[in-house]
Amino acid sequence: MEIEVKTLEGDKAGSIKVSDEIFGLDPRADLIHRVIRWQLAKRQSGTHKTKGRSEITATRKKFVRQKGSGGARHGDRKVPQFRGGGRAFGPVVRSHAHDLPKKVRVAGLKHALSAKAKGANLIVIDEAAVEGKTKALLGQLSGLGLKNALFIDGAEVNEKFGQAARNIPNVDILPVQGINVYDILRRETLVLTKAAVTALEERFK
Repeated sequence: MEIEVKTLEGDKAGSIKVSDEIFGLDPRADLIHRVIRWQLAKRQSGTHKTKGRSEITATRKKFVRQKGSGGARHGDRKVPQFRGGGRAFGPVVRSHAHDLPKKVRVAGLKHALSAKAKGANLIVIDEAAVEGKTKALLGQLSGLGLKNALFIDGAEVNEKFGQAARNIPNVDILPVQGINVYDILRRETLVLTKAAVTALEERFK
């Protein structure tokens, strides 16, 4: 398939031929969902923790007689029934990460890219470079009609562009190595440079 290439100001800059195996698939929501779950689970800290009975400092001596008190037959102050006791089956420090086959991860990224292309939310620009600062970049982005976007550049992000873009809300920029399904879908528009398209096609050969 062929995609029109634009400049940052929104002017035409030719066209580029992209692979149908990456940008022309019929998007599968199940694959995309699996990859997003894997990403979010992997980045969970898993540091939630409560104290169990063995971690509570309290007497283990039987504190009330077995019969005649009119109450229950308690023998330990550490049990969950009491205030300050250990929690039963509470959360423990652990990793939430789970395995996902590499083929599924690759397929999920391809289907996410295809979903943006199919929904007309994919823009290809010649380069992500700016001479001015944030104000100048905002003026350029208005030419493309971008308010919520993810920019994917080549192997390295243009330093001035990165500095100008980082103060704009709802605009993210990543090198092509950092492209991922979650960031693609959390932004309305995906903007790829020609260098990023070339790198992606080389990666998925």
